[in-house]
Amino acid sequence: MVIRTLNIDSVEPFISKLHIPFKDSHKGQNGRVLVIGGSQLFHSASIWAAEIASYFVDIVHYSSTEENKEIFLSLKKKFRNGIVVSRNDLPSYIAEDDVVLAGPGMLRSDKYQIPNIKYQNWEQINKIIKESDYTYYLTKYLIENFPKKRFVFDAGVLQMMDKEWLKMLETPAVLTPHQGEFKMLFGVELSGLPLNEKEKVVCNLAGKYRCIILLKSVVDIISDGSATVVVEGGNPGLTKGGMGDILAGLTTAFYAKNEPFQSAVLASFFLKRTADVLFKHKGYWYNVNDIIERLPYILKAAVFDKR
Repeated sequence: MVIRTLNIDSVEPFISKLHIPFKDSHKGQNGRVLVIGGSQLFHSASIWAAEIASYFVDIVHYSSTEENKEIFLSLKKKFRNGIVVSRNDLPSYIAEDDVVLAGPGMLRSDKYQIPNIKYQNWEQINKIIKESDYTYYLTKYLIENFPKKRFVFDAGVLQMMDKEWLKMLETPAVLTPHQGEFKMLFGVELSGLPLNEKEKVVCNLAGKYRCIILLKSVVDIISDGSATVVVEGGNPGLTKGGMGDILAGLTTAFYAKNEPFQSAVLASFFLKRTADVLFKHKGYWYNVNDIIERLPYILKAAVFDKR
């Protein structure tokens, strides 16, 4: 199935099933998400993911590195649309929130050089100093201890995790790799393959590892191992840093109250469609903040203005 951002009707089957807040909703009923990400080197990526999510769910909890106290304290000032939580308290937030996004801005290293240590509890993992080791063991902890939780895995987590861990999950995770991260995780080189071959590979691996893969590229490919959707649209303005973080955050927000495959398709579509609209006014010269500010208007027009 091919969806084109210039044709809003092509995505209507997915929009028609989108969760819309009920008029008598109470706080928390329209989604609670936890974003785990950032590092001493990259602290903006996870904030962008949390910011876009804050438009579409009731509560966003955000956890980043605490080793650099100045960065951590500044996050409390910068991220005003959610709640910054301590890493010490992560297990309770993981348990209570609808969806957990892990990975934006987290550090990686050679995962085959990670020391093989059997950590018994969260307190031990939380004391890991090397941030790439923390990425690895955090991901392992999430999957082993919360197999029924809805997860979105992105960036550093995709580069550090073992693909076999995905088979332990009882609820399918959404993965949002670019082609380089796809190769690091699955060991398959996609660059140079024709689109139809890429679709087959993505579909096969999504089915094998019981997950939803949102392969982000010039043309996005989304598959759950059974159904596959290709999303065409967007422009080179989306190559700027942070756009993948927006995609992960948006997918997470949708996944809080919608099906995972539907959430991935809608996130891909609305990011690219927003880029199309911005191009009319700014050409390629827009940034992450432009996307964050404009995307809710694009979604509103698609959901309400046609009805």
